[in-house]
Amino acid sequence: MTERVLMCGNEALAEAAVVAGVDAYFGYPITPQNEVTAYMSWRMPQVGRAFVQCESELAAINMVFGAAATGKRAMTSSSSPGISLMQEGISFLAAAELPSVIVNVMRGGPGLGNIAPAQSDYFQATRGGGHGDYRTITLGPSTLQELADTMPLAFDLADQYRTPVLVLADGIMGQMMEPVVIEERPRRALPPKDWALTGADGRKQNIVRSLWLAEGIVEQHNYDLQKKYEQIVANEVVCYDWGLDDAEIVVVAYGIAARIVCSAVARARGEGIKAGWIRPYSLWPFPVDAVSAAAETFRPFLAVELSLGQMVEDVRLAVAGKAPVFFYGRTGGGVPTVEQVFTEIRKLTRQPSSVARR
Repeated sequence: MTERVLMCGNEALAEAAVVAGVDAYFGYPITPQNEVTAYMSWRMPQVGRAFVQCESELAAINMVFGAAATGKRAMTSSSSPGISLMQEGISFLAAAELPSVIVNVMRGGPGLGNIAPAQSDYFQATRGGGHGDYRTITLGPSTLQELADTMPLAFDLADQYRTPVLVLADGIMGQMMEPVVIEERPRRALPPKDWALTGADGRKQNIVRSLWLAEGIVEQHNYDLQKKYEQIVANEVVCYDWGLDDAEIVVVAYGIAARIVCSAVARARGEGIKAGWIRPYSLWPFPVDAVSAAAETFRPFLAVELSLGQMVEDVRLAVAGKAPVFFYGRTGGGVPTVEQVFTEIRKLTRQPSSVARR
């Protein structure tokens, strides 16, 4: 599919996963991501690959575990409550070092909430989410083209580091339609999957597990995982920025909120307010160095989210007290408007000059 095709976000990410070589998809219906499962139900058999509509989200994530253990590219998708049900399985995947891709089309919460867009699963995604000392690579695209482009990258990262990778979308991105180009991309040079369970073929026995009862084994395994996470932090941070050279305020946002911020910052510039923005694409690892560097020139930061404040904590950690950090967000499916974000920018730039810039 090398021409631009109008697709909804859920179908675009599903087709991109197929083109990226996903071998098996396991899912359970939940809005607002049902189109992913529906699309995969006919597309995967069409290309001779496995599709299973599971009896629950718990079943889906454990089927991902089984397929990933054999070296196959395995994927599931869900929305916020469903992802919560998968957390034990995701912890098992991380412990067993099994590559997998999990898409969360976030909805309003907590609880069953509603089917409107939200970004309130940020903590869950970027802090591991389940039990134990582990992390998951988390990617936050902001356009449907970027969402489609994220899928092959997610599979490559999963295979390269033998880890679960989460892709965060939301109800708007899943349902909205934009023209996208979906085509096969060059893959990273990936290590062989000589750890996979492929049957008795004369090689040394492979064992995939997350249970070690001998004293000190789990502790050492956690140290080994931490070394891998340090490599990910060193090599896989991605973020974008605009207008920082002379900015008197920096707005930080990801995903669909970043699109609103870009428009609000453009309006601010049009009215003579020197605003800039930073858009993290890798949410874990978070772009600490980029945010920290932007804070070297004293100015206020404004984090904008579809939540009551989660990514803002990473912004504060990165700024490390060098500048004031403010927050504006909507929750439970509420979406800030360009006007609302612009009003916050204007309000903060009317602070005393000692706060605005040094």
